[in-house]
Parts: sequence; C-alpha cells; structure tokens
Amino acid sequence: MAEPATTLADWRRAAAGRLAGDNATDNAEAEARWLAEHVLGLTTTQLILADPRTLAIVDHERLEAALARRLSGVPLAQIIGRADFGPLELRVTPDVLIPRADTEVLVETVLATFAAERDLHVIDLGTGSGAIALMLADARPGWHITATDRSPAALTVARDNAAALGLGRVVFIESDWFANLGHQRFDVVVANPPYIAPEDTHLAALTHEPRQALVAADHGLADLAVIATTAPQHLRPGGGLFVEHGYDQGQAVRALLLAAGFSDVLTRADHAGRDRVTGGLVNRGDE
Repeated sequence: MAEPATTLADWRRAAAGRLAGDNATDNAEAEARWLAEHVLGLTTTQLILADPRTLAIVDHERLEAALARRLSGVPLAQIIGRADFGPLELRVTPDVLIPRADTEVLVETVLATFAAERDLHVIDLGTGSGAIALMLADARPGWHITATDRSPAALTVARDNAAALGLGRVVFIESDWFANLGHQRFDVVVANPPYIAPEDTHLAALTHEPRQALVAADHGLADLAVIATTAPQHLRPGGGLFVEHGYDQGQAVRALLLAAGFSDVLTRADHAGRDRVTGGLVNRGDE
C-alpha cells in the first residue's frame, strides 16, 4: 500500500505515476482524475477546488482500493460505472460490454445510409447497455427503435440508460436474436454480435466483460452467420442489415451477406483504418 498522500493533488499525481508505470492506461492523469471524482463524488470543478485538501484516512483508503482494482486490470468504466458513447453517457455493469468507439462507426454507417429517411423501424440485436439503439434514437427522434438481448440483466441496464437519457420510446424485448420477434419486419437490422474466436489471444485482456457477448464459434463467425441468414425474413423490401465484426473478418462477413441474398454489400473501416462494419440491402422486390 502506498504511503498516504498529504493532499488530494498529491494522491492524483502519485496515482497517475503508478498507472503510467504499470502501463495500465495511456491516459494516466485523466484516469486518476476520473477515479477521484467517482470515489469522492465530486464534479471536475469541485475536484479542482478540493485538490489542496488534506485527505481523510477513509477517503485515502477508498481511493487506493479503486486504484488497486484499476491496476489489476478492471476496466475504468466498470469501476466508475459509466462510459461515453458518441454524445451519450451510459451506465455500465459487468453484465454488459463496455461501449467502444469502433461501434460508433456502425451507428454512423446506418445514419449515413438512411440519412433522408424520417420514419424507419430499426432493430438492434444484442443491445447490451443499449448503446447502439440509444445513439440511433438520440440522433433520429422520428425512428422507431426496438432493441433485444437474451440477457435479462443486460436489458435492465439498457432500460435504465434509456430512462436516464429520456429515450423511453425505445422498445426492449428479451430475445435470442430474432427468436421472440414472430413475423415482425424492420427497415434496418443492426447488430454488434459476439465475433471473437475462442482461441483468440485478445480474450486475455477482456476477462472482466461477459464472455457470452464476446465469443462465437466457427472462428468467431457463428453468430454473424445466424444473423445474416435470418435477417432477410425480418427485413422489409429495400431494408438493410449492418453488423460489426473483427478487423480480419471483412471478407468472410461479406461472403455471408452475399450468400444470404444481400446486394450492395460493402465494408467500412473503423477510425484506425481496419475493416469493422459490413452491410447490405435486400432487394426492393423481395417480399
């Protein structure tokens, strides 16, 4: 245990040094600030004003406990219970994936593809925290958004986020992909399904997030294949399917969509230039 810091500012400097030294983050100073704000219940302005304050022993212990969790590999978002996604701040728990900037590309692709549409019915499969559904609902108030997840715990988080953001019009349904949707059809199906292969070495860094939301059989393609083959039955003529996938799965996912009868199949890169989102349209004459 580190020696007690004299002031809050001292603790923040020491914490940032430990975070940087352990390579726990590339943003050590900001993370030390966010930990302090969360543990002490302070806004950024209040934190600045409190920096010269001598820390009480109990506050120091609470700060050190939070820092120890971060240094052990627990994601910051799970420690502070929130994460940013586009313009939204979302509550997160260990029951859901932490929203990532790569997934914003999925939302941006849907918004750009249907930019002129004012009255669409959209479904987000495997919504988790509700990130995709809620960012779409926030950007397009006239769209009708449905979101599904097979996890009741995840749906609780998503509903809480919808309520907190004033987006209560989003409809949440417990369903394993399309299983509980009957014959409903939509203009857009969007999904960020599990796509990491069980043997992928990247899983070692994701042990604090729900494995069932990360891992899929068949080299990570099993759930993507189910969605691609089933989506046409739930899409209206001219509708589209858009999915997030691994950086090395673009070609395989394009093949899945083409085999399922989609046209205009394209893959879009994420902000790092890696294949990340693939989408396609059903023919306007399909019924």
